[in-house]
Amino acid sequence: MRPGGWAIFAEDLACVFDRDPAARSRIEVLLTYPGLHALLLHRLAHRLWRRGWGFSARWLSFVGRGLTNVDIHPAASIGRRVFIDHGAGVVIGETAEIGDDCTLYHGVTLGGTTWNKGKRHPTLGKGVVVGAGAKILGAIDIGDNARVGANSVVVKAVPAGRTAIGIPARLVGGRTSVGAVGSVGIAIDLDHHMIPDPVGKAIHCLLERIETLESELRAVQGVPASAAAATCIACAAGDLCCQEHGRG
Repeated sequence: MRPGGWAIFAEDLACVFDRDPAARSRIEVLLTYPGLHALLLHRLAHRLWRRGWGFSARWLSFVGRGLTNVDIHPAASIGRRVFIDHGAGVVIGETAEIGDDCTLYHGVTLGGTTWNKGKRHPTLGKGVVVGAGAKILGAIDIGDNARVGANSVVVKAVPAGRTAIGIPARLVGGRTSVGAVGSVGIAIDLDHHMIPDPVGKAIHCLLERIETLESELRAVQGVPASAAAATCIACAAGDLCCQEHGRG
C-alpha cells in the first residue's frame, strides 16, 4: 500500500539528513533547501496533472521553477526518498521516470532527444546517483544503483550497478559496491567522485610498455642501464626530467 502525501514528504525530509552532512536541523532543511521545496511542489503538481487539471499543474510547476530554480514537468514520475542536492539548474522532462532513493546533484538534465510525443525521456531505476552537471538524454534506462559521473552526457542505457562517465558516456570499472545504509534501511552509494580514469590508466599502461621495450632494446644492444640514463636525449622537460630520474 502506497503511503499518503505527508508520509512521503516525511521520507523526503529524512533522506536529506542521510545524504547531506551539512543538514543540521529540520527547520533549516524545511526553510532553506530548494531541492526539497521543488519535490514538494512537484508532488502537488503531479497530483493535479493526474486528475486532469493540466493548466493548474503547469502553473504550479512554473511557480516552483521560479522559487527553486528546479524545472520539473508535472507529468514526470518521481519515486520516494529522492534527494535533489542544491537544486540549481536541474531539469526533468515530461516523460522522465525516477525510481526510489535516487540522488541528483545540481545541473542535472533528464532530457529528450526527439520532438515526437510519447516516451522520450530517461528512466532511472532505484538508488541511482547522478553527478553534478550530467545530462541523460533520450528514452533510455539507467539501471538500479548505477552512477553517472559529473558532466557526463549519457545517450545509451547503463546496466544496473555500473558507472558511466565522459562525453559521450562510456561504462568504466565493475559493478558499484553497496554504500551506507540510510535511516529507512536503503543502501545508497554516494561516492560518485570515486570513479575510474580510463584515459589516465591507458597512458600509464603505455608508459609501462615503453619502459619495457626500452629495457629489452638496451639488453639486445648490450647497453648498460646506467649508460643509457647518462645519454638521455634532451627534450622540452629539461632539468626537471633529469632531476626526477636522477640524471645530471
